[in-house]
Amino acid sequence: MDARTAQPRRRGALLAAVDTTLLPVWILISAVSGGLKAEDDAMEELATEKEAEESHRQDSVNLLTFILLLTLTILTIWLFKHRRVRFLHETGLAMIYGLLVGVILRYGIPATSYHNKTPPSCSLKEGPVSTLLLNVSGKFFEYTLKGEINSREIHNVEQNDMLRKVTFDPEVFFNILLPPIIFHAGYSLKKRNFFRNLGSIITYAFLGTAISCFVIGNLMYGVVKLMQVVGQLTDKFYYTDCLFFGAIISATDPVTVLAIFNELHADGDLYALLFGESVMNDAVAIVLSSSIVAYQPAGANTHMFDASAFFKSVGVFLGIFSGSFVMGAATGVVTALVTKFTKLHCFPLLETALFFLMSWSTFLLAEACGFTGVVAVLFCGITQAHYTYNNLSEESTKRTKQLFEVLHFLAENFIFSYMGLALFTFQNHIFSPIFIIGAFISIFIGRAFNIYPLSFLLNLGRRHKIKGNFQHMMMFAGLRGAMAFALAIRDTATYARQMMFTTTLLIVFFTVWVFGGGTTPMLSWLHIRVGVDPDQDQQPCGDSFQVLQGDGPQAEGQSKTKQESAWLFRLWYTFDHNYLKPILTHSGPPLTSTLPAYCGPLASCLTSPQAYECPL
Repeated sequence: MDARTAQPRRRGALLAAVDTTLLPVWILISAVSGGLKAEDDAMEELATEKEAEESHRQDSVNLLTFILLLTLTILTIWLFKHRRVRFLHETGLAMIYGLLVGVILRYGIPATSYHNKTPPSCSLKEGPVSTLLLNVSGKFFEYTLKGEINSREIHNVEQNDMLRKVTFDPEVFFNILLPPIIFHAGYSLKKRNFFRNLGSIITYAFLGTAISCFVIGNLMYGVVKLMQVVGQLTDKFYYTDCLFFGAIISATDPVTVLAIFNELHADGDLYALLFGESVMNDAVAIVLSSSIVAYQPAGANTHMFDASAFFKSVGVFLGIFSGSFVMGAATGVVTALVTKFTKLHCFPLLETALFFLMSWSTFLLAEACGFTGVVAVLFCGITQAHYTYNNLSEESTKRTKQLFEVLHFLAENFIFSYMGLALFTFQNHIFSPIFIIGAFISIFIGRAFNIYPLSFLLNLGRRHKIKGNFQHMMMFAGLRGAMAFALAIRDTATYARQMMFTTTLLIVFFTVWVFGGGTTPMLSWLHIRVGVDPDQDQQPCGDSFQVLQGDGPQAEGQSKTKQESAWLFRLWYTFDHNYLKPILTHSGPPLTSTLPAYCGPLASCLTSPQAYECPL
């Protein structure tokens, strides 16, 4: 063996001896490092648990705040009703209380941070630029130090974190709060006045909302161009954004006016026109806004709205609306069949629970399928009231009405309370005086283009004309409320949407307080009759679309109704009375007498007995 081969072997043996000697040292270092890492992980986990506990406690405080707001609102409503005060409705009260709490949260409570994790070890490295080295679980992170931070900035950051805690996910409004409001509107519908004014209601809701949307959208586009000229617009604002604003702000919600109408027993036809329009145009507004959003292209310079875009949006609108309508009606039919062919009415609690879940699931099913839950749950409510209601036990009929009435009341007042709170807790408000003033002017012009020209056209075919004082009251009662707010808060990601949300809030405040509070004086000034008994209000029917059916299963005057109705609705009434009601309910003539003789076995199967023997 020569020296050249022996030298590497000696070097290898030496390194092996050194490695064997240092092995316990390496094991000791690894153990210490592992112990420190485990300790860091334990401290981090403990800090995370503490943060989660603090966050849970803060969420409980936030929900408790809203519950106390609703409690205070209810007590104040009782006081107002006891004193017969009508200048401010409960929704206006809820907004005022929300404003007060928002002011307190924004300016009255010292900010506290809920992210007090154990600070990691750190060291400062000097160099041309001061940097901070952070050791987090054995990993080093280097950050540049920009300089001293003002304590006010820290306060604002922590305060924004606190205000973010009281800001709800917009999907909460759509999936939890809106369904009971819309369903109650359809389920509690007074069919007598509604159906005898159905033609006018559809005209105002569909054609009128579309007119209002395009009038407001075009006027606001002019306002946006003016803002660009004077330098008040700091970011992009497209024509489709203006149309979207026109769609969401066209959703009227005259809950204040209708509550006062109901309390004073105002004219039934006027109540039906306002209520029917508000119920239907909420659905139209949300489908219209969805159609505009679905059209919006991705390119930055192509947000225009030409003829092809118009027809495309109309097609999307018709597809979404018709699909949502079919889905809502189908869910109501399924519920009617289940309640008819089972003995659920012998167990009222199970019956009510099934009715509640099937009704609510309609909204979620429509949203999951790409349709509009508002339209679906509205027509589900109408279908449930027309068919399923007749199959429920006496206890369930009372319980379902009371259940959805309470949910509607709480959800609506919760939304109005949150509106007041959001004026101070929402962190991305954009207040533009030009845009706000232009929006106020535009909604009045859009409402006028909706009511007066359409009323003139409708009066050409109505036997009982829509009088001038009715038209003025409908113009006055075009309040904006929960639906406009929910549509505006659903997307606040861009500059344009943030400006729309702020403006929508201010419009809701103004219309609810000013127009809602002025309803009683306006009724008196317009000489609209009050104190009308709805059961004895047998005026001539307004449209050629007459009363299809009364509110009970055996309504009076059905033969007269069939003779006076328009041929289309007379055809529908005959089909409904002879076939649909016997199939879906326990009422109506037996199918053995209405179906042909060869359908005898099927008719006997579908015609259920009038009573069941309930188990003990």
